[in-house]
Formats: sequence, C-alpha cells, structure tokens
Amino acid sequence: MTSETTTLPTTEQIRRAPKVLLHDHLDGGLRPATVVDLARQNGYEGLPETDPEKLGIWFREAADSGSLERYLETFAHTCAVMQTRDALARVAAECAEDLAADGVVYAEVRYAPEQHLEQGLTLEEVVEAVNEGFREGERRARENGHRIRVGALLTAMRHAARALEIAELANRYRDSGVVGFDIAGAEAGYPPTRHLDAFEYLKRENNHFTIHAGEAFGLPSIWQALQWCGADRLGHGVRIIDDIEVADDGSVTLGRLASYVRDKRIPLEMCPTSNLQTGAAPSYAEHPIGLLRRLQFRLTVNTDNRLMSGTNMSREFEHLVKTFRYTLDDMQWFTVNAMKSAFIPFDERLAMINDVIKPGYAELRAEWLFRPAGSSPA
Repeated sequence: MTSETTTLPTTEQIRRAPKVLLHDHLDGGLRPATVVDLARQNGYEGLPETDPEKLGIWFREAADSGSLERYLETFAHTCAVMQTRDALARVAAECAEDLAADGVVYAEVRYAPEQHLEQGLTLEEVVEAVNEGFREGERRARENGHRIRVGALLTAMRHAARALEIAELANRYRDSGVVGFDIAGAEAGYPPTRHLDAFEYLKRENNHFTIHAGEAFGLPSIWQALQWCGADRLGHGVRIIDDIEVADDGSVTLGRLASYVRDKRIPLEMCPTSNLQTGAAPSYAEHPIGLLRRLQFRLTVNTDNRLMSGTNMSREFEHLVKTFRYTLDDMQWFTVNAMKSAFIPFDERLAMINDVIKPGYAELRAEWLFRPAGSSPA
C-alpha cells in the first residue's frame, strides 16, 4: 500500500475500474432512442415524448417522485415496446454493450417474462430471446475491446400469481444463461410469503434467488424474505437501518435482525440513486450505505434502473466517492463483495476476483507511478 491509496479516483478511473452489477432491471435500462424506435416499429402511441432526449428527461422526472408506486408506473412504456422476440433481443444486446462500455465485467440483469406476452410470445420464447440478446451484446462488447459476462435473473411480479411457474422456468434454463430468480413490484400489501411455494421449490432444486425487500417497506419484509423464504440476497435492504441505533456519542447498537444480516454475510443490493427517487433515503449523505459500510455489512453497489435514474455504475460510484470520500480500495471492496455474492459457481467467482477485478484495481492504483515528473495527482 502507498500514500496514493488515499487519493480519490478520477471520473475516468471510476469508469475504467472493473465493476460488478447484481441489481439491474432490463426494462429499466433501455436507451431512450431505442424506446422511440421500437414504439414506432410496433405502433405503440402511448409515449409521452417522441424525441429521445426529451423522453429520457421525462423518464427521470417521472421517476423522481419519492414514491415507489409512481416510480413503477414508468415501466408501462418500456414493457409496451418489449413484446416481440426482435425487440427483446435488441434491448438485451444493447444492455450488455452499455454495461461493458461502463466497465462492468459481470452483471446479473433481471426481468419478468410474464410482462412480455402481450403479442403472443410464450414464456420460453421470451427467455430465449433475452438470452440470445445477451450473448450478442457480449460479442459486440468484445469487438469493442470490452469484456463482460451477463447472467439473467427471472423475476415474478409479487402482485400476480405466477411465481411458481416463473421459478420452474428459471430452473429449466439454469444451464442456459439464467442464474437465478427474483420477485419484484410494490412491497406494501404483497409480502414475499405469498410466494412460499416458489421459494420452497427453488430450495429443493438447490437454486439461487434474491428478493426485493426493505425498500419501500420496513423490517418485516426483510425478516420474511430471510426467515420465511430463505433469500440468498436482499434487493435493496436499506431499511435494515431501522434495526440499528446510533447513540449521541456515536456508539452503535445492532438489533437482532441487523446482527443476523451482518453475521450471516447476507448481501445487500444497494441502489443509492434509485433509493433517493423512491423515498427510501433522503440524500446520498444520509443514505444508509455510509453507516453500513463502516459496520462491514456485505454491501454491493447497483443501478436498479439506468433509464429512470439517469445513471450507470460509474455515476453511482461517483456519487459515493464525492459523498463519502471513497477510494479505489473502497470501490474494490464493494466490487469483490458483489462478485462473492453472484449466482455463478464458486470457482468462476474466485477467478473473476483474482484474475480480473484485483489486477484491474492494482493497475489503477499504480498509475500514479507513471505520472510525468512534476505533475500532481488529479
């Protein structure tokens, strides 16, 4: 280690740093121009704007409401243009390309197959189209000098009744690009325990799943996701902060649930910008990630919905670097946490950490050695 490890990374270093993304929604990451183009091709006339730049602004402003329910309404437009095989493959390919260009080396991207059936596709056809798109996006990324591996998470909507069917679908495609299962949607009134049959099935099949919990709803949703359903990871999980007490003198006391989450090293899929938009956190400075990082919870940094939040992984880390003075060492810590928590085999995770992530950060940390004589750190 050198004194330079305390230097804050530059915007360019953040972009080039290897990053791992575990919580990103396919229907929340479309390019605005693609939304406009697909709407025109498919005769969808419901877009609020047809100029790509104005549409991108509309999505961000509509999502920036402080309400999870209002935030979720924006997906009606993206899902509307993702109803054909070609559209799904295109969106998936562009997703992989965009993530790779941002320095993401491994990503798990989630989507709900049941939301893409309006023009006659079967669940299987949806999965195969998205998988085809991810492979094409990986290929294009390689041609552009980037490396990325993308796995799919199949999501069931928590207000619907198809969770077991989607879980079985995820299990059928587990050796063909699908790495796990998730449930998503409005938390209030739709606890994860409504889908116990799906989670019991996945556990019997030794498969992986994450659950959106502790975002708009509080500790009960986290407790249910873990102790009733057996989630491997928590999507968001920011409300675990409600079980942590900070005294006036700065001392910290963890409740039983918070202690369990930390002791068991349960990964938390933190999405800072999205959390600000949905009201789960009032500001970056007040986001629970700061305290949870100091307390050594298993934290990961994620984008959630790149279109709605106007973000990517680099921007998420830029906000954290600016707010909490995080260094490349901190970025590596978050990234290794994420890779440890991925739903691919252990040996492959270990190889990604040792052969891709750690060397990538070591190279960035060493750049100060090659500055021209007399120059100062950026």
